[in-house]
Amino acid sequence: MIAAKNPNNDSAQAYLPDFCAAGTLFIIVLVAELIAFALTLASYGSDQQFLIELSKTSFMILWIALLGTALMCQLKAYLERAGQTRAFVISFVVLELMCLAVAEGAWQLTRIFGESLIIDDTHATFILRTFAISSIVIALAMRYLYISSEWRRSVVLEAQARISALQALIRPHFLFNSMNTIASLTRTDPARAEEAVEDLSDLLRANLGGSANRSSLKQEFETAAIYQRIEKLRLGDRLAVRWDIAALPMRARIPSLTIQPLLENAIYHGIELLPDGGEVLVTGRQDIDRLEISISNPVAIGEKRSTGGNKMAMSNIRQRFELAYEGKASVKIDEASDRFTVTLRFPLDVAES
Repeated sequence: MIAAKNPNNDSAQAYLPDFCAAGTLFIIVLVAELIAFALTLASYGSDQQFLIELSKTSFMILWIALLGTALMCQLKAYLERAGQTRAFVISFVVLELMCLAVAEGAWQLTRIFGESLIIDDTHATFILRTFAISSIVIALAMRYLYISSEWRRSVVLEAQARISALQALIRPHFLFNSMNTIASLTRTDPARAEEAVEDLSDLLRANLGGSANRSSLKQEFETAAIYQRIEKLRLGDRLAVRWDIAALPMRARIPSLTIQPLLENAIYHGIELLPDGGEVLVTGRQDIDRLEISISNPVAIGEKRSTGGNKMAMSNIRQRFELAYEGKASVKIDEASDRFTVTLRFPLDVAES
């Protein structure tokens, strides 16, 4: 979708489809053919007449659809800055004028090459009919896009509320355990206690103070590493995290607060339940323009937390990925008997310098 770009805010309202995208072009051509079929069917005669009329109508409407798509693609940057109402009005006027221009061109071609291009209507009737039909179709399309954009805005607002809730969702047991660990370290190792306080402060700032919907992988991994250090103080040798992420571009962007909650789930629902602990494996790779990140942890057979926090975090992440990448990303869970793995696959999106 086309969105009003703001370098500091990725939650911009979506207005119009991205007419430069191949998928959008395919849908427009398909709809254009359906409209041509419906218009021809309305004046259905014999089979031979129907096919001839369908070919002429399709030719006309496809030219209008393709030229209109090209115009909207060229006006993309301007429409992004215009705002919702102005973008719709400008789109309607531009498309209407383009339809009339194509209709006039078709009439003039018919007048010059009358034997090969046949329009049965008079000049005025043909132009007026084109104006009426195009106005109805464009108005219906604008109405649909308006409803679609309003629906999308409600989804964006709901997702932002979920992000805010996720940012505020710091499990009480983690805070209590962290504070108790710090309290004990103040007596035995004041220097490490000071480091732990600083780490906890940084983690709280990252969880509660973030306003951007996306952050770089570097920021995400740094936040997760802070969480790991805090938990390491409490779990000691029971916790090990192996990071195999050298192949990832650290400037690539991802929905904020994705990695740290997944690492938290791996520790809380996996490592803590194992008497001897275990190792969480975080891996990442790049496949041309797509990235893949996996977080895997051992699980205790027959042991499971009663809380539903793991499912809630997965649901939040899935919804935010769907909103951010519109079906181009996936959140896959592999729940084996002795291991739990979450795999994220999403398009490469590198932040501008």
